[in-house]
Amino acid sequence: MKQGLTAGTMGSPPLDFLGKKMGFVVLARAYELFSCPTSGVVASLKRIKEKPDEVKRVIKAGIKATRYIRQNREGTIQFMTEWSKIDKEMATATYDGVLKLFNDDGSVPEKGMLLVIDELKKLGKVEREISLSEVADLSILKDAQKELGISAK
Repeated sequence: MKQGLTAGTMGSPPLDFLGKKMGFVVLARAYELFSCPTSGVVASLKRIKEKPDEVKRVIKAGIKATRYIRQNREGTIQFMTEWSKIDKEMATATYDGVLKLFNDDGSVPEKGMLLVIDELKKLGKVEREISLSEVADLSILKDAQKELGISAK
């Protein structure tokens, strides 16, 4: 864009921050347009069946980490500057840019998951309907939420 080779591009934080510093305009952020899962815990069926407590501990740790991040802005920004070796301005912009991607309870936006399923069906040229339960097992998440005292949405 800086060289005039393209009129626009997509990128994740902190590219929006850097673009604004160069005089470009952020037209929209993905979370403003649609709800889509940005990350998750992925495990094989074998692992889930053989070690469900381990999977649940990972989920609970993720929820606790997310809650820390959301509740401790300055501590998280400080960690980001040290871990990522970036300055405070960049860490702050990154934090502010990704904060809305995470929630306090570890839940997965069903609407977003269905969007991902539909897109992958198109890519794989799959004609049949695929239910959310075929690709995601939320039972361990619900157990983890219960143990953490989180009421499911």
